Amino acid sequence: MSAPRHPLAPPAGTPLCSISEVPDGGGREVAFGEGREAFRVLLLRRGDDVYGYRNLCPHFSLPLHYHPQRFVTVERTLVVCAHHNATFRFEDGGCVDGPCGEVGLAPFPVRREGDQLLAGDFLP
Repeated sequence: MSAPRHPLAPPAGTPLCSISEVPDGGGREVAFGEGREAFRVLLLRRGDDVYGYRNLCPHFSLPLHYHPQRFVTVERTLVVCAHHNATFRFEDGGCVDGPCGEVGLAPFPVRREGDQLLAGDFLP
């Protein structure tokens, strides 16, 4: 049985942003909806590779950033929760340090068409 989809999660094919809007070695948030109930996507980029996750720290259910569009990253390979210092790998969202234990970031599928990043298909 799969987890229910968030009601504001974008369907496959929804434009997210262009790859140039995601800083190389950094992150960008794209939100669907407003306020605390918004569905927040974190896009992390290293060169031509882009990784998508829910922008939600599994430790305390807060976004990973404190200021809009300012994510703490380390050596283009790790993103750090600004609230609790939990540290996650770009490539798989796995937790490598901090209070998240063994729980990583929830993946969000992203696909690229030219320079545009789009929501991908969720697996059943």
